[in-house]
Amino acid sequence: MLVIIVGGGRTGSQLARLLLQQNYEVRVVDNRKEILSNIHLELPTEVIVEGNPLHPDILERAGIADADVLAACTTSDEMNLVLAYYAREHYGVPRTISRVNNPRNAWVFNKLFDVDFALNQAEILARLIEEEMSMGDMMTLVKLRKGQYSLVEEKIAEGAPGIGIAIKDLGLPEQCVIAAIIREGEVMIPRGVTTMQAGDEVLAITNKQGALLLAELLIPPNRPNNHNGNKHP
Repeated sequence: MLVIIVGGGRTGSQLARLLLQQNYEVRVVDNRKEILSNIHLELPTEVIVEGNPLHPDILERAGIADADVLAACTTSDEMNLVLAYYAREHYGVPRTISRVNNPRNAWVFNKLFDVDFALNQAEILARLIEEEMSMGDMMTLVKLRKGQYSLVEEKIAEGAPGIGIAIKDLGLPEQCVIAAIIREGEVMIPRGVTTMQAGDEVLAITNKQGALLLAELLIPPNRPNNHNGNKHP
């Protein structure tokens, strides 16, 4: 798979390193002298294509006609949009990813403008903060299905409402599945009749609503609810 990254700054160079470690074919396009001097120290020379990324001959030298993905990571929202459009409409690149620098411009980064996925760092940070505040000590380990589901982990504290209740009687939605319980260093595969104990570490696959309900069951009643300022029942 060939991934063309336009913009060799911190985002682009880090992405390139990660993809190279996973054995992807990568090309990084940039024409800024200060950026080029840095990425020549960090990336193999054959990965770097020097030149204005808005010039078709530079993109073609990078191999855009055979690219599977174009990632527009420049500091200009206008340039990122133009690159995504050009890659799709003129070269038929199957997938385009674009960085959003100004959150006010996020509304235009969509499939109508040939952007398959927009990386809006401000929105991602806001969602992470909201999620952390709403779920207390629950930790998100892995995002699944483009963020709709997550693998979460929570250690049950003394006094949690869910202690001693069979899993089948907890009232969890179908979208929240308890996958494993770690008890005294041993992994247990739970059944419907399994009950949880204080000190258990619970691993669950769930959507956001299920995670919030699960957190309610695993947090002791005297711990403040960070989401709404009330105490748990």
